[in-house]
Amino acid sequence: MKSNQENDTSVSAYILCVGAGWFPKTPGGLERYVYELTQKLAANQDRIEICGVGLPESEPNSQIKLTNLASPDAPILQRLWSIRNNFKKTRVTKPDAINLHFALYSFPILDLLPKGVPITYNFHGPWAYESKQEVVHQQITVLLKHRLIEKSTYDRSDRFIVLSKAFGQILHQKYQVPWDKIHIIPGGVDINRFQTNLSRQEARAKLGWPQDRPIIFTTRRLVCRVGIDKLLEALAIIKPRIPDFLLAIAGRGHMQQTLQEQAAELGLSDRVKFLGFLPDEQLPIAYQAADVTVMPSQSFEGFGLAIVESLACGTPVLCTPVGGMPEILEPFSPQLITSSTEASAIAERLEQVLLRTVPIPSREDCYQYAVANFDWHKIAQSVRKVMLASPF
Repeated sequence: MKSNQENDTSVSAYILCVGAGWFPKTPGGLERYVYELTQKLAANQDRIEICGVGLPESEPNSQIKLTNLASPDAPILQRLWSIRNNFKKTRVTKPDAINLHFALYSFPILDLLPKGVPITYNFHGPWAYESKQEVVHQQITVLLKHRLIEKSTYDRSDRFIVLSKAFGQILHQKYQVPWDKIHIIPGGVDINRFQTNLSRQEARAKLGWPQDRPIIFTTRRLVCRVGIDKLLEALAIIKPRIPDFLLAIAGRGHMQQTLQEQAAELGLSDRVKFLGFLPDEQLPIAYQAADVTVMPSQSFEGFGLAIVESLACGTPVLCTPVGGMPEILEPFSPQLITSSTEASAIAERLEQVLLRTVPIPSREDCYQYAVANFDWHKIAQSVRKVMLASPF
């Protein structure tokens, strides 16, 4: 028998969400997405429970129930065992909808999920294929991730949400998920936090950044696929013609030391600032302080959350033609998409942006585009409608 929520999505629902960590304690695109989505759903009077790893016991002033299933520091097999046992112990009420976000933490509980409840999987990226690109030790092999963990989780899911057509193609082609199960809904931005409430000069003063130099900003996890090495090469190319600039890089990752050495070898040490982890409250200020945000990704960029965050702060964005990023900028400012992922292409377009030889959208235009198309309040309602739709 179908629940009231399956027939009428205006009725308050109990939604069980299985994610990863807790934002902002665990910074990351997936964690931010789950945090923002569930906050908006809870504000809509839905009852939300998040099950994850390393979650706090409670969050002050939050209507969301947090159920911690394991410690993120535990060895992988022990972590998976804890997830299963703790999930089983904490089940009381049958939810109206189940929303999965990470295959590794969903896999141990697939057979424990109640029957007859629609399961929506938010596909944030091809986990196995992304792992294959990173030159770091993996506790679980790519083959195991793909054929056992991901495939089992996707087979148990009723429908999927992807943030872009590009990731819909990956889900369909690499994982054989039928298109009729795939819903394309972009990510969202909290326009109450990411906004144009400071002038560029005021933002720079708050951060202690120079007032007299063009500032390029990027916020990235410092791993191979995000292309910071290509951006550094691009800056070395344009340095003879634009000698005075600053690249501010927010983020951490295993490539930081290598990238710092590369910047020194390219003679960019005095023009590149590695900020490390940037506190979340400073992120909107950093976007507003910059002349341009750059997303030089080389592969597997399913959406590009930093693009819409930057636009909401009134700062234009330059991106490579990778994944879902062009889908954001093509209708708005296609001239800010590079011709390829190569350093030479990034350099060519970045030089044009800094010299203003290509049309650059205004601060107000950037903000209005983000509000019209990526406001989290609207995005969350689109996601909710998919989650609470009747099963196939």
